[in-house]
Order: sequence, then structure tokens, then C-alpha cells
Amino acid sequence: MSNFGCDDLTASLTQRTRRLEPAAALWATLCQEGRNAMQREPLLTRTIERGLNGYLGFADALAHRLAHKLASDDLGAECLAAMVADAMEAEPGLVESAAEDLTSTRDRDPACPDLLTPFLYFKGFHAIQTHRVAHWLWLEGRQHLARLLQSRMSEVFGVDIHPAAKLGRRIMIDHATSVVIGETAVVEDDVSMLHEVTLGGTGKEGGDRHPKVRRGVLIGAGAKILGNIEVGEGAKVGAGSVVLSSVAPYTTVVGVPARPVGPRNTCMPALTMDQSLPSQS
Repeated sequence: MSNFGCDDLTASLTQRTRRLEPAAALWATLCQEGRNAMQREPLLTRTIERGLNGYLGFADALAHRLAHKLASDDLGAECLAAMVADAMEAEPGLVESAAEDLTSTRDRDPACPDLLTPFLYFKGFHAIQTHRVAHWLWLEGRQHLARLLQSRMSEVFGVDIHPAAKLGRRIMIDHATSVVIGETAVVEDDVSMLHEVTLGGTGKEGGDRHPKVRRGVLIGAGAKILGNIEVGEGAKVGAGSVVLSSVAPYTTVVGVPARPVGPRNTCMPALTMDQSLPSQS
């Protein structure tokens, strides 16, 4: 049985990976979960070994996982893996954010039993990490390469996030199919959203034209938030709602167009993933 290089993790890390040591504990957990999964289901051995075996740590494995998912005739897997690894070396915050995103997915998604599952399979997690690299490329002035990653993300994961959009940490996109996030959108820390969410504009106007989603917001499936408006901290947007005006902090809105309902939220709905409507009494 492969040990994924976890028996002596610290000794095996290169100088590059040592700078990313905060992810080492997560990597050890992933490796153990991989071993356990192969013991329970030997048919998964090839999949799990391809995802974890022979890599120097979490950053190295993630770079190759994304590369294998995104590779095409235009840009091969090895070239993509090297490019992602270069981005992570230049900006270690990419790895820290990825580790936090992975942990947040496990903690918030009741269908997610461990870290291994989203790392190997969840396209919401993979799309967010692809965007983080594309955003770094965008800021470095490498816009065409950033757009290539955006295009492949859309084709492979069904998620379209403009490279200029700003995403915070501990983001979770559940199911993820048909999520669209526009160029000037901002998504702050600890936000959760479901499939078919759109953070879009309202027409052909240029400039700052997309929503600003503040900390701890939960956006239900199919919700459309349009225009340069603000969804305040701790707010909740009900499934299928169309939001055309700003939402006050800790407020739940539902409907087309969305309207406030119920009393003020008392917690961060993105963390509890409670999508029920508040009592009207």
C-alpha cells in the first residue's frame, strides 16, 4: 500500500513546500483518509493514488489535481501543473485559502464526510481554486492566460468566474453547476452559495457593475443578484430570488423581486447552511 510520502512528511518537504507548512496537517489527514478509502474500496486505488501519491504536500497535489482536470490540447497537464505551482510559490496565500476552503466544505456540507471527497471530486472546490490562480495571473498582467483558465473552468466545471472578481477566504459553492460571478463582483470571507447562483450586471454598462457580497452571506440555489448592490453581512438570499437592490445586514430576502422577510438573523447563515425562512410571527 502506498504511503503517499506521509510517514516522514516534514523531512520530505522541499524548501518551497516548507513555506507552506500550515497545510501540512491537512495533507497528513488527506493521506490517511486516502489509505482508509483504499482499504474499504480497492477499486479506488488508482484514483486515490493519482490524486495523492508521490507529491510533496498539499500544494503540490492540488496543483496536479487541477492540472489533470483542466488540461486540454491547448495546454497540457504538466505545463498547467508547473504554472499553478509557480503561482502558489509566489503567493502562498493561495494554498492557505485552498486549505481553508477545503475544510469549510467538509464542515458545511452534510453530504461531505471528509476532506478527501471534495479534494478529489467536488467541482465547486476545484472551480474556486482555479479562479484563485486565474485571479493571481490577472493581477500579474497575464490576462490572456487568466482568461484561458476561466474558459476551461467553465467548460469542465460548469462554473464561470471572471478572473478579476475578488473572492475572500473560506468560500463554499455547493453543487456549483451554472454559477456565474462577474468581473467587478466581490465575495467576502465565509460566504456559501449553491448551484445556479448569478452575481451579474443589469445591462451593457461598464465600470463597477456587479454585486458586493459581504461576510457570512448564504445565497440559495438559483438566486440572481444583479447590479452594483450590496448584500450585507450575515444576510440570507432565498432560493430562486431575484435581488435588484441592496440587502441590509442580517436580513433574509426572498421572492421576485426579493423582499425582506422575518426578524433579523442572529447568526451567520453561511456557516449554519440553514436555508429555511424565518418565522413571520
